[in-house]
Amino acid sequence: QVQLVESGGGLVQAGGSLRLSCAASGSTFSLLAMGWYRQTPGSQRELVATISQGGSTNYPDSMKGRFTISRDNAENTMYLQMNSLKPEDTAVYICNAGHGSYHVLPFQYWGQGTQVTVSS
Repeated sequence: QVQLVESGGGLVQAGGSLRLSCAASGSTFSLLAMGWYRQTPGSQRELVATISQGGSTNYPDSMKGRFTISRDNAENTMYLQMNSLKPEDTAVYICNAGHGSYHVLPFQYWGQGTQVTVSS
């Protein structure tokens, strides 16, 4: 089974930065397309960014500029660098991965999520 474990969330003041990590196990990491979603209580899950098996990245227009997705295949880990954080970025950030097409979202496997709270 593919297991995804997020870390790096926490409390940060507006304008600050965080780097989230997602460690994957149970599969060849280089074969996984990966991404980040976020969700607030009572809201629908929102796509943050994706990264392909080949390292290509994609961001919704609303997410461009402050967030950067990356991966380190040697460490079986994906990252999300978040800068200039705003209170509206407060959410549970969830790791997503799959073996299928990079263009079919969401991917097959989900992590439990890590809480990010941005104070004003």
